[in-house]
Amino acid sequence: MPRIHSFHHVPFEGLGHFEDIFTRNNWPVRQTHWYQGDSAPEIESFDALIVMGGPMNIDEHDRYPWLTQEKQTIKTAIDAGKTVIGICLGAQLIAAALGAAVKPGNHREIGWFDLNRMPGADQSPLSDLLPERFQAFHWHSDTFDLPEGAQRLASSEACDNQIFSIGDKVLGLQCHLETTPRTATALIENCGDELDGSHYVQSAEDMLAERERFTAINAMAERVIGRMIGQA
Repeated sequence: MPRIHSFHHVPFEGLGHFEDIFTRNNWPVRQTHWYQGDSAPEIESFDALIVMGGPMNIDEHDRYPWLTQEKQTIKTAIDAGKTVIGICLGAQLIAAALGAAVKPGNHREIGWFDLNRMPGADQSPLSDLLPERFQAFHWHSDTFDLPEGAQRLASSEACDNQIFSIGDKVLGLQCHLETTPRTATALIENCGDELDGSHYVQSAEDMLAERERFTAINAMAERVIGRMIGQA
């Protein structure tokens, strides 16, 4: 049975649909809430690490001094052969931990936008998890360069590097597959000042209008988690 650990950066960005998957499979989950002053876990205590999102920049060490330790822990987990999945800020933290640049994107991307699977994605053992074209939920302003050895799996019109993998153990998703209506509402309530009406930013009403979109990305989350953690 895989032992899962998750990293959290703010109280309003939890595991979303991932939590439903873990509960249904009776997989034990322990959590580090960095914003509460929690300590880093022992690497030997988990098989899979999930790094969730947050509104901060990965270099805001003065405001969030735990970011340094978090990046070190992520790097150690990857080097130890653990399964590591990063979501949004989590993907940026993986990229930074592996020496890649994280920087402001050309566009703020918030809401539902299409992703395209990259032609070279077939080189990744995780490529079959992704359809040729699909829609996902987004909430980010920053982006990242691909870490050394990473394979770009998907891209959106606003953001080139949306999903990457390194072998079959490391997966970074700038987009969100775990989001539910409840967690999307929490983001809107806590980060609604970012809804500036720019080209790739939808209104709160549009984001919550079609519940079946959440069902679709959660089904994809099931496949990702089943493959990466179910075999951990």
